[in-house]
Amino acid sequence: MNITVYLGANEGSDPALKQAVEELGRWIGESGNALVYGGSRSGLMGCLAHSVLTAGGEVTGVEPQFFIDSEVQYDGLTRLIVTQDMTERKTRMIELGDAFIAFPGGTGTLEEIAEVMSKVSLGHLDAPCILYDLDGYYAGLKALLAHMVEMGLSSPARQSGIYFVKDLDEIKSILKRA
Repeated sequence: MNITVYLGANEGSDPALKQAVEELGRWIGESGNALVYGGSRSGLMGCLAHSVLTAGGEVTGVEPQFFIDSEVQYDGLTRLIVTQDMTERKTRMIELGDAFIAFPGGTGTLEEIAEVMSKVSLGHLDAPCILYDLDGYYAGLKALLAHMVEMGLSSPARQSGIYFVKDLDEIKSILKRA
């Protein structure tokens, strides 16, 4: 299974982030699954790719040309796909994925997983959309989605493929059913 993971190019201030991303990467590599991610060597993105590769897994990076020009790509990936821009990058990452995970990240992570959430809710993408709610990181987003249902602007059926998880075991459980 190709698991597309969205996450930050920064490490963040909480050491638990790096620890959890390394655990996720090891599991992806050891489980026979493959990683699809943004292609950077920086921050949590670089940690994830390194963890998957070190565990013997395959990693596909999808990097827009302007990041290649800035030389932020992770050299030594199984495969590096270069796109013209961020829009093409998002499209390719969705095309390549069988499941999608948003690890804690910044506005780019939020934008990318929001597109996946929208496609899942519209029935245009039949794949799990998992938000890794490490230490309550996505609690506000979870509350917002519940508020959308309360206000009659969304429904439980529309949100049925969107999951908020607290740890790797929950991710494994969801992906086992996929």
